[in-house]
Amino acid sequence: MIAGTNSGCGKTTVTCAILKALKNRGLKVAAFKCGPDYIDPMFHSEIIETNSRNIDLFLCGERQARYLFAKNSENTDVSVVEGVMGFYDGVGGNTGENSSWDISNKLGIPAVLVVNCKGASVSVAAMIKGYLDFDKNRIEAVVLNNVSKHMYKMYKETIENRLGIRVAGYMPFEPEAVIGSRHLGLVTAKEIGSLKQKTELLAAIAEETIDLDLLLDIANNAEHFDYEKIEVEQISDVRIAVAKDRAFCFYYQDSLELLEKMGAKLIYFSPTEDIRLTEDVDGLILGGGYPELYLEKLSKNAGMINSIRAAWREGMPIYAECGGFMYLGKSINSYAMTHIIEPGFEMTEKLQNFGYVTLTAKDNTMLLEHGESATAHEFHYSKNDSDSGSLTARKASGKTWETGYCKENVFALYPHIHFWGNIQMAARFIKKCEEYKK
Repeated sequence: MIAGTNSGCGKTTVTCAILKALKNRGLKVAAFKCGPDYIDPMFHSEIIETNSRNIDLFLCGERQARYLFAKNSENTDVSVVEGVMGFYDGVGGNTGENSSWDISNKLGIPAVLVVNCKGASVSVAAMIKGYLDFDKNRIEAVVLNNVSKHMYKMYKETIENRLGIRVAGYMPFEPEAVIGSRHLGLVTAKEIGSLKQKTELLAAIAEETIDLDLLLDIANNAEHFDYEKIEVEQISDVRIAVAKDRAFCFYYQDSLELLEKMGAKLIYFSPTEDIRLTEDVDGLILGGGYPELYLEKLSKNAGMINSIRAAWREGMPIYAECGGFMYLGKSINSYAMTHIIEPGFEMTEKLQNFGYVTLTAKDNTMLLEHGESATAHEFHYSKNDSDSGSLTARKASGKTWETGYCKENVFALYPHIHFWGNIQMAARFIKKCEEYKK
């Protein structure tokens, strides 16, 4: 695991550099991201040229997370897991549950801590000591970020002599490899035309400045990993349209593959480019993403809007999260959308809701019956006009609010759900699609 002292310390840069360097060595690499983030796995996937996955104990549960980690690590030489936030930062802000530390301990993953050295010298050793001593952990080494070649020897000697922890190398600041950001984090991988050049540059630097052989040795000495195989019932051979383009790109790959295991054939389409839904589909999924960046194209694509509205009127099951939820509304920033649900949406300058939540259905819905709950994660800057919803969201702090539009053949909401943590919801969606098909 490539973990970090805090968000912004450089763990994504270091992780991408290591992934590409290992791949350049001819190794078959599996990549993972701790927590619910969608964007970092997109970068991993572009680099290793296969899908990166999420490890999330809150969204999936430990049993499912262990199985997915094992299944997705099969037939590879090494698995690299990028941590989330600071090493000990977990659910709710006051606990280490579901933190990088928690996942490292429970899954037996040795950790390498990325430390940003900018603006400090000997104090870096004091900070590292705090992470080592705070709680029982699996930190095996550290990588120093924003360190120049001529200063590295001083840092390394100070840290190793004072703390006895191995320093596995450093990353200097390289302006040519910087990746931009926006309100939900980094820009997405598909938006960076020079991503290949940036990652090749990072890999070349890592090959020179990071002890990759030490990292592989740490990985090879990880403890034996036990897991329980989870069998999934094949339900029906339905066809489900899945919106996937630059506007709608937030999906958990394991969730999509769970639907396929249940018998679904996924038909990908673009709400910005395609003029209608593919014929002969039995359900529709609209994931999250950045619809606010493509409002004019979405609003002017009347063919797609009319096609989705027609499918809705015919009773096609529709599942929509966050950006997809917004697309189902009357409008986004006054740009007309599908108007399947009444509220309009407006972008704001600050986060509206953020963090893990437990959702409870207030009434019977397409995917959850009255009183049933699901784990989810919410992260958005937009808000809608409605102050009511079909679901009650509860944070670990005890804060609650109403969210979602879940009526008849529509299940639409701000929070993101991982189907492996809520398998019954995936099964019900497949069954609803089968009913519509018949």
